[in-house]
Amino acid sequence: MNIPFVDLAEQQRRIRADLDRRIAKVLDHGGYILGPEVTELEGALAAIAGCRHAITVSSGTDALLMLLMAKGIGPGDGVFLPSFTFTATAEVVLQCGASPIFVEVDAQTFNMDPECLADAIAETERQGQLRAAAVMPVDLFGQPADYQAINKLAGAHGLFVLGDAAQSFGASYQNRAVGSVAEATATSFYPAKPLGCYGDGGAIFTDDDELAATCISLRAHGQGEGRYDIVRLGLNARMDTLQAAVLLSKLTIFEDEIQRRREVAEHYNKCLTGLVETPVQLPGTASIWAQYTIKLPHRDKIAAHLREQGIPTQIYYPLPMHLQPAYAPYGNGVGSLPVSEQLCHEVLALPMHPYLDEGTIERIRDALAEGLRMGQSR
Repeated sequence: MNIPFVDLAEQQRRIRADLDRRIAKVLDHGGYILGPEVTELEGALAAIAGCRHAITVSSGTDALLMLLMAKGIGPGDGVFLPSFTFTATAEVVLQCGASPIFVEVDAQTFNMDPECLADAIAETERQGQLRAAAVMPVDLFGQPADYQAINKLAGAHGLFVLGDAAQSFGASYQNRAVGSVAEATATSFYPAKPLGCYGDGGAIFTDDDELAATCISLRAHGQGEGRYDIVRLGLNARMDTLQAAVLLSKLTIFEDEIQRRREVAEHYNKCLTGLVETPVQLPGTASIWAQYTIKLPHRDKIAAHLREQGIPTQIYYPLPMHLQPAYAPYGNGVGSLPVSEQLCHEVLALPMHPYLDEGTIERIRDALAEGLRMGQSR
């Protein structure tokens, strides 16, 4: 029997009656854009994040883009970001006319290495070609980046800190919820995320009143006091009310699912420690485990073996950003970020969702062990 990589069907079964009720309510009142469910959702999200403002938008990518736009990031500005990430983190920098500056990651946590960030800032300032303007830590696989170190560096150099929490909403860092540990934070509600809608969606979090007001304007074509009062270049980046209704329904089980994810990760750790390199969490962080990513030799052969056993896997990510054709002009080529490059040959994400039982995890462990033995015997 095939194991689902993400089990949205079981999740929907739990909330189906509430989901149907909420969707029917939207169909009845007909407020499909910025309806009352959007306002209700924003209040609930802000409470979870522990911040003053939660602004729902059309996607996590748009959330990142709008925050850069709101801060006036543009030509001549350098934005520091990890190379080991999804393309959205890098593409929004170029869409603003700024330049991405790729930074090495820590080999164990997969997140931006603060020491490498310090080196990149120093080198950028030494060269003098770009203004060191912003840093975008990415909370990869659900674990918050080292914000204490990153925020300290940013403060010393006048950098805007934009947390890319596309995979980490619901996690915490030093007893503070993701959404309140950076100057501004963006998240994604893509369906496979720990909190996902049934389409695209995202949100912005901040305590900065002026920044929040600017983002609210940006998501509606840059409007001011009225619909036809256009005060800035904006986007069409509003969240549909139906997606807000879906997320409100999922929030009723979100805390339970977070706990279940952590129990799944704990059992994975128990089963796989000593067999493969298991994920490492920084002290003081509580991951939401968007992915459970291991490191192992002969990765592609092992993945093929697991697939034959009905166990799906994913590779996040097969190529770092500084080697992608679209971003290569902004990087320094092969060998410039060796940790990121090596990780792309070693990482493998296993099935991860709140409904994995211990027997299934043990089946995955046994298949992994068998694949590793076969690899060693060749």
